[in-house]
Amino acid sequence: MPTTEPVPFDEKAIVGAALLAGGANVIMQLARPGVGYGVIESRVESGQLHRHPIKRARTTFSYLAVALMGDPGERAAYRKAVNKAHAQVRSGPSSPVPYNAFDPALQLWVAACLYRGLEDTYEAFIGPMTPAVRDRLYESAAPLGTTLQVRPRDWPADREAFEEYWREELAKVSIDEPVRRYLLGLADLRFLPRPIGTLLGGFNRFVTVGFLPPEFREHVGLAWNARAQRRFDRLTAAIRVLSRFQPAVVRRFPFDLLLWDVRRRIRTGRPLV
Repeated sequence: MPTTEPVPFDEKAIVGAALLAGGANVIMQLARPGVGYGVIESRVESGQLHRHPIKRARTTFSYLAVALMGDPGERAAYRKAVNKAHAQVRSGPSSPVPYNAFDPALQLWVAACLYRGLEDTYEAFIGPMTPAVRDRLYESAAPLGTTLQVRPRDWPADREAFEEYWREELAKVSIDEPVRRYLLGLADLRFLPRPIGTLLGGFNRFVTVGFLPPEFREHVGLAWNARAQRRFDRLTAAIRVLSRFQPAVVRRFPFDLLLWDVRRRIRTGRPLV
């Protein structure tokens, strides 16, 4: 069970290549209707992916850097900034489903998806985990939720409890057509200017589908086969070998830079999100 003094996060688990799994993780998060509609109906102008893609990416990845590598003061500052934005995210009379960005259950789901992504990218880009390493990674990842509204006692006590929680929550996954269109656009990078999206969209969809667990692929309607899996495995194996020879500062890029930027913003009073 998480303690009042969080286990320090193993920074070896932070690899810049994990950003390749970002699209898959967003799909997992938005597969809960309350999260999906909270995003596509959000009135927070600065968080609109299609209008501010770079800013949205910076704030999202900065949250990961702060939650996993920051100190309590930095987490508190980021919580305050995110709460200000989340205060505007709640369902209206015409919303298909009720939602509120302060809902701890929805935030726990988002944090659980982030943790599942940590496991996947660790094994893809670092290597297989022993049970002891997996347990430590899990316990140290509690700030993914507790940096926001998830209470420490609500983070599943251990990985066995997490797996039980995960199985139960998968039953609540549901993606209807408006959310599905948004997620497909995300996978194809349609939110980026046309030359960039056209050039990189196919590759991004490939790695996004590769990192998606099968049950999420089915909900979105994304095809995958054994040949694609072999290509994906060769890609992640090549990145894993390359990462072993990189200095830590290169391997962790851009997370160290993002954490530096958050600290600079706190010090100078600039907006965090």
